[in-house]
Amino acid sequence: MSATTELRSLGRQGSTAKRQNKVAFWFLLPWFVGLFAITLGPMVASLFLSFTDYNLLQPAEFNGLENFTRMLGDERLHRSLGVTFTYVLVSVPVQLGLALALAVVLDRGVRGLAFYRSMFYLPSLLGASVAIAVLWRMVFGADGLFNEGLGLLGIEGRGWISEPETALGTLITLNVWTFGSPMVIFLAGLRQIPRVYYEAASVDGASRGRQFLSVTLPLLTPIIFFNLVLQIIHAFQSFTQAFIVSGGTGGPADSTLFYTLYLYQRGFGNFDMGYASALAWLLLLIVGAFTAVNFWASKYWVFYND
Repeated sequence: MSATTELRSLGRQGSTAKRQNKVAFWFLLPWFVGLFAITLGPMVASLFLSFTDYNLLQPAEFNGLENFTRMLGDERLHRSLGVTFTYVLVSVPVQLGLALALAVVLDRGVRGLAFYRSMFYLPSLLGASVAIAVLWRMVFGADGLFNEGLGLLGIEGRGWISEPETALGTLITLNVWTFGSPMVIFLAGLRQIPRVYYEAASVDGASRGRQFLSVTLPLLTPIIFFNLVLQIIHAFQSFTQAFIVSGGTGGPADSTLFYTLYLYQRGFGNFDMGYASALAWLLLLIVGAFTAVNFWASKYWVFYND
């Protein structure tokens, strides 16, 4: 009798599990549809188009590796790579350094912490928007607010976004200004460091600077690594700022010609979708290479609890 009861109980549990699986499947179905229709489908189509000559108006014609070999002699592509690498390698370290410095200050118990945290995080929400890019163009224009401020100090301004020597610097400044997101993550990481480590360091006579170098930085390296990977990927994908500030041209003299902006020009300006698809896959390889190098190098400087 007890065996029969147990079998019935197992049968009811099995039926319940099947119903739960069906419910879970229907809840996950929209995500799977989006994955295949919006993500994987376009990726496969883009990979196919990268081996074709396609202009949106005529059927795609297979041309093998021609789109990839064209990259070797494409001077504007090479300039866009130089601009993008400069933007990434300069703005990301400065942004993370500023974010970490402010997180350390806020971690010391500043009054009104919630207010400052919100104010510092706000630029991260707006930094990639068209409105902020337009505002940045107005601030650093020849008659912008920045030059007006310099005029009050008796310093003659210049066209910061209209001169090749300074145009990229304004976009780097804009990216650094959006330090709020990594700052909040750094602040959360600092709150997870046990205070007993600082107390032990103080007993040993370690100064504030020595505590930061010997306690804070080693224990925060996983958070630094996380922010570094995310911000590098985000910087490579930057588009709106350069498009608005340069008027979509990447000027002056291609000084703000980001890789994504050049890809956009080839695809939607010249309708060279085959070449643009090849450029997109090259960008994927570049970002993947940077990410792989970061993960490889992390074993030498990232320290986990174990």
